[in-house]
This record gives sequence, structure tokens and C-alpha cells, in this order.
Amino acid sequence: MAILVNRETRILIQGITGKQGSRACSEILSYGGNVVGGVTPGKGGQEVSGLPVFNTVGEALTALGAVDVSMVYAPPLIVLEAACEAVNSKVPLVHIFAENVPILDVCRILTLASKAGVRVLGPNSVGAISPGEGKIGSIGGPDPDAVFSRGPVGVISKSGGMCSELGNLITSGGFGQSTVVGVGGDLLIGISFSDLLLEFEKDRQTKCVVAFGEVGGSSEVEAAKLMKEGKFTKPFIVYLAGRFAEKLPKDTALGHAGAIVGLEATMDEKIKILKNAGAVVAENFEDIPGLIKSAI
Repeated sequence: MAILVNRETRILIQGITGKQGSRACSEILSYGGNVVGGVTPGKGGQEVSGLPVFNTVGEALTALGAVDVSMVYAPPLIVLEAACEAVNSKVPLVHIFAENVPILDVCRILTLASKAGVRVLGPNSVGAISPGEGKIGSIGGPDPDAVFSRGPVGVISKSGGMCSELGNLITSGGFGQSTVVGVGGDLLIGISFSDLLLEFEKDRQTKCVVAFGEVGGSSEVEAAKLMKEGKFTKPFIVYLAGRFAEKLPKDTALGHAGAIVGLEATMDEKIKILKNAGAVVAENFEDIPGLIKSAI
């Protein structure tokens, strides 16, 4: 089954005529994804990869029908307008690729999305891939099959690069992935670790979940709370990067921007919280395949 994206997912790309947007469109189509069209203000009537371009999301939806995802490939300062247009059009999932989106703009997007019942993946998200089914965003680049393979392991990471590293490690270890999601590492993001765990809990294909965590931030602590409450019951394997940071001066900030939020737990405290909730904390990155084998 997988989560967020599958073979039938209908995708709209805002900013499709730009360099990043057109590249993402080509990659997704090559992977078998269902991109139905794109939006770039002032470029309506053009085509990209044989797909129609519209001036607004509203025009696109009128012509093409409903879509499941709108991918926002707009410059940081234009993301607010583009994302809000998709949210106001009630597109169920809005994926934001850009980083360095102004914090106040992100606040406005997330507030509007929450009121509209729309989910936001990102900002600064590489996207998501369900191997053998489809992908959104730029995850995996032009050849996802070189890294990802279909299987029972869900993967979550703030880092786009570590999505690919985890996919490669898990594939090399003889397992595959149900869905791999890069949530984004900015100060504020939409879909969280906890949100994804709830989705993976319902997914029959997913037998366990691996997460790439880091020093700082509260994502892993919130995930542990879900386990404590019995809302996530599948094996949860976490690798926490940055343990060396405990030896650095107290005010040293490391990791993604999002890691400076919720510094209530030190690395040792975070490990204890996770273990007490039943999560498996990997001592070494390369231990993950063995831990998956033990878990499933």
C-alpha cells in the first residue's frame, strides 16, 4: 500500500517551467509517476514534457480535475503565494521543496493549511518515494532504483541526503522500503515524525519504521510518546546522529535548523526516553539492517 504517494497519485507542479520544477517533472514521469500538468503565472498555454501549463491552480483544476498533490517548486519568497493558492484550492497534500522560506511565511502557510484540513510536507523537503509505485519531489534523483527498492521498511528523515543513504543501506542489507519520506529540516515544518508514524501504523505493507534522528529537536521524543500511548505499535528503529555534540560547549548548535527547537532533552535523555517507549536505538549507522532483521 505505502503512504503519501502511489501509482495513482495525481500530481500538479507549481513552478513547472523553472529549472528545478521541469527537472522534477521529467524525473517523476520517467519513474512512472502521474504528473497531470503544471502552473506558472504568465506561462499558461505552454507545455512541459508534453503536459499543459496553466496560470493558476484554479485554472488547472478546472481543466484537469482534482489532484492529490501539488508540488511547489517556487523561489523562497514566492512560496507563500503559491502554497496558499494550493491550500485555498483544497489540494489534499502540498509539498514544498524550497529551503530558506521566511519563518513568518511558513507560519501563515501552516495555519491556513490546518484550518483547511490540508497537509503540508516541508518546507525544505526532498519529497517522498514509494519504490515501484511513484514519488513526489526530487528524492532519488533521476535513478531512484539505484538506491531504493520495494519492501516492508518505512523510512523517515529530516535530511534529504540521509533518505538516500538509508535507502541504500537498507536495500544493500536485503530489505526494501514501503515509503521513504524527507520531512525537511527547517525551523518549522508541516508533516512530522509522529504524523508519519500514524500513517505507517495503518499501512499493511510497512512492518517496521527506521528514522534518522539528531541531536536537538523534539521529533523523536514526540514519536516515543506515541509508542507509550499505544498509537504506534510496530518496531521503531532510530539512529541518532551527533552524539559527539554532548562533549562540545553547551551553547553549540548543530544539526538542521529544526534541531534548535525543543532542546529540553539531551542526547542521553532522548535515548533513554526512546528505549523506555520500546524503540530500538542503533549504536552505529551500519547496524540498522541487522536490527531490521531482528525486528521483522
